[in-house]
Amino acid sequence: MAPRATWKGFLKLDEVVCGVALYTAVTASERVSLHMLNRRTGHRLQRRFIDPDTGETVERDQQVKGYEVGSGDYVMLDPEEVAAATPENDKTLSVEGFIPCGQVDDLYFDRPYYLRPADEASQATYAVIREGLRASKVAALISGVLFRRPHTLLLRAHDDGLIATMLSFDYEVRSAEDAFADIGEVKIEDEMLDLARHIIDTKAGTFRPEAYEDRYEAALVELVRAKMEGRKIRPPKETPRGKVVDLMDALRRSAGMEGEGKKAGAKGTGGKSARSKSTSSKSASSKSPSGGGRGSAQRRAS
Repeated sequence: MAPRATWKGFLKLDEVVCGVALYTAVTASERVSLHMLNRRTGHRLQRRFIDPDTGETVERDQQVKGYEVGSGDYVMLDPEEVAAATPENDKTLSVEGFIPCGQVDDLYFDRPYYLRPADEASQATYAVIREGLRASKVAALISGVLFRRPHTLLLRAHDDGLIATMLSFDYEVRSAEDAFADIGEVKIEDEMLDLARHIIDTKAGTFRPEAYEDRYEAALVELVRAKMEGRKIRPPKETPRGKVVDLMDALRRSAGMEGEGKKAGAKGTGGKSARSKSTSSKSASSKSPSGGGRGSAQRRAS
């Protein structure tokens, strides 16, 4: 049975209207939840809003939002004013157009939702839209007001249903040019590139999400269990640091060629190897920021 819907409304394609319900596809509710406690009494702490000038607690009915226009200077916004500025919500997700499934860079992907038919009467219309997307190998760009804000979502067929992925706005995605501006150009020898390709080929596989464990979550669970049972808590083993080695030697060892020299079939340049100092535990790509930005065409939605 499906969990409780976070939103209910209509999916509109021209004159075709289908009742739908939106469900979160990703949740953090199963994670270990920690609370702030008073170390002396063990009591859970309460959060209060304090006026720093008066030192007094500000009750909820006196709390309003504000926008800082200068140091300590705010434009105050009443809840009614904020509500009036909210776009009108007609409970409709309208199809704006169709695009190839892989056209949207996954940098724009924000949060996925399952979109289901709201009732039995909507199932036939829902199925037609789903199979139409599947047969045409396209995704639909849909827009509407969700959670008091306008959003654009990418709608795709998935198994027996539809997935609606909320997209970030263009201004929210940082520029790749800014993120990678200071990365210098490096000339890579043919042998280095061939060795890297060989390593990639030998480790090729498929994505199996169940194979990846949230080690932090597992460690927290074990920590809580140990304290409840009165067991001694053992500190984790320190990860050994990698030694600074020659990049070419590190590539050869990773490819299983230690002591073999150049691997048969790996193309050399015939000249001196442009070797760089690196660590065996870090690749050259670790210098790139974890962020990303607009215009990155390497990663595409499938």
